[in-house]
Amino acid sequence: MAVSGSTDFELDVTEYIEEAFERCGLEVRTGYDLKTAKRSLNLLLAEWANRGLNAWTIKQNTQALVAEDGLYTLNANIIDVLSVVCRRDGTDYALERLSRDEFLSIPNKTTTGRPNQFFLDRLTTPVLKLWPIPENATDVIIYDALTRIDDADTPTNTLAVPFRFYPCLAAGLAYYIAIKRAPNRIQLLKGLYDEEFDRAMSEDRDRASFNVVPAQSYHRS
Repeated sequence: MAVSGSTDFELDVTEYIEEAFERCGLEVRTGYDLKTAKRSLNLLLAEWANRGLNAWTIKQNTQALVAEDGLYTLNANIIDVLSVVCRRDGTDYALERLSRDEFLSIPNKTTTGRPNQFFLDRLTTPVLKLWPIPENATDVIIYDALTRIDDADTPTNTLAVPFRFYPCLAAGLAYYIAIKRAPNRIQLLKGLYDEEFDRAMSEDRDRASFNVVPAQSYHRS
């Protein structure tokens, strides 16, 4: 028996909605059914940003520096910044992340030099704050950012989700719709959604070795 040789299976928004309704024991019958399901789908994608690290949404960005300017407004679709380096003369220097309190406690925020620390102010439009503030306009900041998943706008849209997350997305949407339309299936569909999400996230991990080394400090008496 010959196999298909095809690996391009992909669902559009309408097909996800139809699958979710069927899992609820329902059918899509009206335009409002599509509207309310699409709203639930976009809320589900927002929830994923809170659930954990979605590896496929990490994008590397570059920020040109301005001398004596330590504040940089980032794109509004950025959820979080994972790591930052300052590139000088072809060499990358890692920046340490500061908490809000640690950044606030810096005595002199006008000190200039090669940036070696950063604080991400997670506003609606995030702001990257560097310290020391750049001493030149030739260094470049390169950062890996967790970015927002594209919305489900029209029924014919496909979603920027890896195929391994298709079952999780369908299960999550079915659970969301059940809350509104099939309360007798909420527990069943929530359990399936949690299982699918855990399975997908465990596969979507970084496979590099991870070592934990205790911090050590030495003080002279």
